[in-house]
Amino acid sequence: MPYLSRIRINHLRPASQRLLANPHVTHGAVVGGLAEITGTERPLWRWDTDHAQRPHLTVCTPSKPDWSHITEQYGWPDADGDHVLVRDYSPLLERLATGQEYAFRVTANPVQNIPPSQGDIAEHRGEKKIRSRRAGHRTAGHQWRWFLSRAEGWGFEVPPAPLPPTEREGDDPAAAVDLRITHRQRLAFDKKGKSVVLTIASFHGRLRITDHDRFTHHLTNGFGPAKAYGCGLLTLAPVTGNGC
Repeated sequence: MPYLSRIRINHLRPASQRLLANPHVTHGAVVGGLAEITGTERPLWRWDTDHAQRPHLTVCTPSKPDWSHITEQYGWPDADGDHVLVRDYSPLLERLATGQEYAFRVTANPVQNIPPSQGDIAEHRGEKKIRSRRAGHRTAGHQWRWFLSRAEGWGFEVPPAPLPPTEREGDDPAAAVDLRITHRQRLAFDKKGKSVVLTIASFHGRLRITDHDRFTHHLTNGFGPAKAYGCGLLTLAPVTGNGC
């Protein structure tokens, strides 16, 4: 049974600064909230904020979590207010159907596979298969096209923007569909002594479900790569709502 959680983080704590800066540390804290992880199930998480000084962690887990260790180390364990919310995700998943539309939010890792260069071929000559190299898309245009090109495989489409054609911004293709990039970042962090670099982008917009089974599978298993590092968790809201 999947659960969706939101955990407020006290950004003034020194330990919280490391949690916010390093996705590998955050992933470890998230995994630590689960008593068991079986098979291919994995937690998904994402940093969100409703204010520059009020970050919160949104998490989708395959079983009911316990976030006591996060609130004690990084949050407000004794303060008034709802600092940790945990909700059963099943009722929402059961209501989803092909043809429904929702507002959505997701942080993803747009990547491309680059064929091996002549240098790679020369270096690995004699090997049966020389693998291509995965690299992040760096420009907003490439990231935007990457997202749209994968939507069908993820079980949804992005409908046209609500504005009539005469009010769209010229011939900008980004104005044709209801999709926008709200944040882009190059992340560099340490993982067990090795440097990891990711290019991430946050997408907001509207989607229409075209394949119920594919879509619900990815909602609980993630969209795109780098799922261990805060990418791939897509959340939904009513089209008329203000948040996702």
